[in-house]
Amino acid sequence: MHDTSKQYDAVVNHCRELFSKKMKDYGSAWRILRLPSLTDQIFIKAQRIRSLQENAERRVDEDEVAEFIGIINYSVMALIQIDKGIAKEPDLDVEEAVKLYDEKIALTKTLMENKNHDYGEAWRDMRVSSLTDLILQKLLRVKQIEDNKGETLVSEGIDANYQDMINYAIFALILLEAFDPA
Repeated sequence: MHDTSKQYDAVVNHCRELFSKKMKDYGSAWRILRLPSLTDQIFIKAQRIRSLQENAERRVDEDEVAEFIGIINYSVMALIQIDKGIAKEPDLDVEEAVKLYDEKIALTKTLMENKNHDYGEAWRDMRVSSLTDLILQKLLRVKQIEDNKGETLVSEGIDANYQDMINYAIFALILLEAFDPA
């Protein structure tokens, strides 16, 4: 039997640690980014993953794992931006940013647990390439919602799409056995 919660936490702990270290290196410069800019950053990472999955030749020494981590962390940044708005200059210290990170991940993990209950962990039988495609699909949806100025008629909002991208990326990292739960 799989212990999804422990595996999920192992992935998140690695991503959170990298987020915290980058906050120490760069501060919260990302706070000036508008949502479409964050969406585009995530899109670039997802496109690169797809390229790595389809092409044998690699010219940059980073694998899928680093890109999935980027998708998770940029998606958390986007969720923070949705709540706090865009800043004119960096305005978060490491402690506050990590606290917000933890809050967004907790909500996203609860969503995962609820969906896992209803879907019976169907993602475990999926291919990593399918998870990549689902992330790209979510990105295209987010871009369309952004182009519609955030308005939707019957669809979930942008935040739910970012949460789904986080969960798909975490599932991919679990399937890739990137991080062993302690």
